Amino acid sequence: MTIRIEKVLKLERAHGYNDDAVTCGLEKFIQRNLPDALPLVVGYSQKGRFDRQRAVLRLLKHLTDGAKLKSKASDPRDLLRPVSQAKGIGAKRAAMLEKIGIATIEDLLTYLPRRLEDRSRFERIGRLKQGEEVCVRAEILAVDQIRISQRMNVVKAALGDGTGFLYAVWFNQPWLANQLHRGNEIDLFGKVERNYGELQMRSPVWEPAGEGMEIGRLVPIYPATEGASDRFLRTLIARNLETYGGSFYEVLPDHIRNEHGLLAKRDAVRTLHFPVDSETFEGARHSLAFEELFLLQLGMAATARTGKGRSHADSGKLVDSFLAHLPFTLTSSQGSVAREILTDLRASTRMMRLLQGDVGSGKTVVALIASLYAIEAGYQVAFMVPTEILSEQHALRFRALLADLPVRMALLTSEEKEKDRVKEQLAGGEIDLLIGTHALIQEDVSFRALGLVVIDEQQRFGVVQRSLIEEKGEMIDLLVMSATPIPRTIALTLYGEFDVSLIEEMPLGKKKIRTVWIAESRRPEVYAEVRHLLEKGGKGYIVLPLVEESEKLDLKAAVQVTEELSAAFSCFGVGLIHGRLPGEERNRVMEAFRAGEIRLLVATTVIEVGIDVLDADFMVIEHAERFGLSQLHQLRGRIGRSGQPATCFAIAEAKTDESKRRLIAFATHLDGFSIAEEDLLIRGPGDLLGTQQHGFLSRLRAVDMIRDLDIMTQARKEARVLYSEGPPSTLMAEVERRFGEMLKWLHV
Repeated sequence: MTIRIEKVLKLERAHGYNDDAVTCGLEKFIQRNLPDALPLVVGYSQKGRFDRQRAVLRLLKHLTDGAKLKSKASDPRDLLRPVSQAKGIGAKRAAMLEKIGIATIEDLLTYLPRRLEDRSRFERIGRLKQGEEVCVRAEILAVDQIRISQRMNVVKAALGDGTGFLYAVWFNQPWLANQLHRGNEIDLFGKVERNYGELQMRSPVWEPAGEGMEIGRLVPIYPATEGASDRFLRTLIARNLETYGGSFYEVLPDHIRNEHGLLAKRDAVRTLHFPVDSETFEGARHSLAFEELFLLQLGMAATARTGKGRSHADSGKLVDSFLAHLPFTLTSSQGSVAREILTDLRASTRMMRLLQGDVGSGKTVVALIASLYAIEAGYQVAFMVPTEILSEQHALRFRALLADLPVRMALLTSEEKEKDRVKEQLAGGEIDLLIGTHALIQEDVSFRALGLVVIDEQQRFGVVQRSLIEEKGEMIDLLVMSATPIPRTIALTLYGEFDVSLIEEMPLGKKKIRTVWIAESRRPEVYAEVRHLLEKGGKGYIVLPLVEESEKLDLKAAVQVTEELSAAFSCFGVGLIHGRLPGEERNRVMEAFRAGEIRLLVATTVIEVGIDVLDADFMVIEHAERFGLSQLHQLRGRIGRSGQPATCFAIAEAKTDESKRRLIAFATHLDGFSIAEEDLLIRGPGDLLGTQQHGFLSRLRAVDMIRDLDIMTQARKEARVLYSEGPPSTLMAEVERRFGEMLKWLHV
C-alpha cells in the first residue's frame, strides 16, 4: 500500500497540486489508505497551491519515516517463514506457489520477473493509431453487458477523454460489469484496433486512474503458472514487499559490495519489482546475481576435492608406441589438450578436468592417451559410458587401436556373459582398462588400484552415479567428457573446481552436412531422394523416436516401418536396431551395416552416441519435432564421419513456436557450440544439462547463464580471495543455508 500512496503523491506533485491524482480527491484517499496521516491533509481541496505542496511533502516524509521505522523493526527470520503465512495466501494458494519453487516468504520476494513491459506512455484518444500498444486515461461513459451465446459473454465500456471515444471489450469476464462504473476515470493498457468503424481495445489491462500498479510504469512480467497469473503474482509480491522488504540483510562484505558498485540487498530486491528504468533494473539484477554466484563459489572453494593426488609420472613409452601406430595424426587441438592432461597426471595433485569437444572432434582418442599413461604408471582405468551399444563400440575400436600394445582390456555391461570372471580379474589386478556402463558402479565391482576414471557423455549420467564410480578408488584422477558444449558461465558454476579443456578442431576439417527441415506432407520426396542415394552406393539411417506403438504420441513403430521399408527397398538390405534388441543380435546387425550387407538401418535414438560407421552419408529423422536440439545434433553426428558430404532430412510438423525455433536452429547451425547456445536460449539449462542439474541452476534466480560470464569471473575471484583469508562463520552459514544441498550434489 505504501508504494501505491507514494505513486499517488508523486502524481499529484507532477500535476501541479491540482487535487486530481485520484478521482475521489487526495483527502478522501488518505483517509481510506493512510488514516494516521489524515491530520496532514485535512481540508486539502480548499487549500491554496503552496499549502497543498507543503501537505504533499509532509505526507512523503511521513511515508519515508514510517518505512525506516518498519525496516528497523523487521526480523530477518520473517523471510524464512512458510509462504502460507504471507499476506493474501492461504493453504491452497501456498500449495500452488510451491509448484513454481516458492516455499517461503523469501522465495516469494526473490521470484524475479522474466522481462519488463513498458506501460508508461500515455496517449490521448484522438491521437491513437491502429496497431500500437499504449496507455490511455479516460472517463467511463457507459457500460454494457451482452450475452452472445451460452458460452460467450461480452462486457463493453465506452470511454472518452475530450479528444475522442474508445471502446474497451472484455470476453467472458461478467464480473467487470459490477466494477466499471459510469463517471469513474480509469487507466487502460492494450493494443489499439479498429473494428466495426470504432476504436477498440480488446481485453485491455485496467485499473483506477493513478493507481500505478499495472499501468503508468515499467511493469515486471513474472513467469506465471496455472492458478497463479502474472497479475496475481505482481499484486502478491508488492503487498508482501511492503511488509517484509525491510527484513533483507546484507550478505556480502562491505568492501566487496563497494568495490563492485553493488546495491544493498533490500534496495536491489525492491528495484527489481519496481524499476524506474531498464538500467536500474539491470543494476539490481547484477547485484543479486553477484551475491548468488559469490556464495556458490565460496561454497565450492570450501568443499573442493582438489588436493593431494598420486603422480603418474613414467617414461611415456606406452603413449609413444600408441601414437606411432595410430593410423592418423592428431590435430593440433587434440595434441594440445593431451599435453594438458598428461601434465595433470604427472602432478602430485588430483586431476579434475572437463574435456569438451563437438561430435567427432576426437575426444575419445585423447582420453585413451590419458588412460595409457595411467596404465604404464601401474594403475587401472575405468571408462564409463551411458549406453551398452556405446560401450561395445568403444571396446571394438579400442581392441583394434591397442592390438599391438600390452594392455589388458575388458568390457562390463549388464548383458556381459562373463561378468563374474571379469569382476574377479579386475579385483586381482589382471585388467588394466575396464569399459562399461552403470554396471561399473555396482557394489561387487572392485578395483585393485584404480587411478583414473574417464566419464564419457557425462551429462547423461546422474550425479549419484558419477559420485559412486569415484568411490571405487582413492585420490583418483577424473576426466569427464561432453559432446554437448557447455557455455563457460555454466561450466564455471557446475564445474567450478574443474579445469576446462576444449578440442576446437575437427580431424577431417569442417563437416559438409546439408540439413533440410521438411514437412510431413513431403515425405514421399524424401524417400525418393533416399532411393536415389542408395542407387548411388550410399548408406544411411532412418531414425524413429519410439520402438512400440503409442496411442499417446501416435508415432509409427520401428518394427512396422522396417517391414514397410524392407518391401520398398528390398534390393538394398534393410535392418533394425533398438535398445531392446539382445546384444548378440545388435552386434550382428551393426556388423552387417558396416560391411554393406545392410545399407538402410532403421534405428531408435540408441544410435545417438557411439555408432561409428565411417561411410554413412545420409539420415532421415522422423517426427523430428519430438527430439531436443542437442539430441538432433548428436544424431546428425553419426553421418559424414569420414569428411564426405552428407545429407540429414528432418521430417517434422512444428506446432509450437519452440519446436519451430528448434528446427530452424538445427537446419541453420552445424557446430555444437552454436547449437548449445540456441538450445539454452530456447529451453533454458534443463535440456542442455539434464533435469537434476537444471534444478540446481534454477536456484540461481538472478543469474543469466549466457550473459553473466564477467560477473561469474569477478565473483569467483573475490570468493577465492576471501576463502583464503578465512570467511566469517555467519557468511559460511548463509552459504550452507542457500546452497548446501546444491553443493552436495555438484560433486560430479
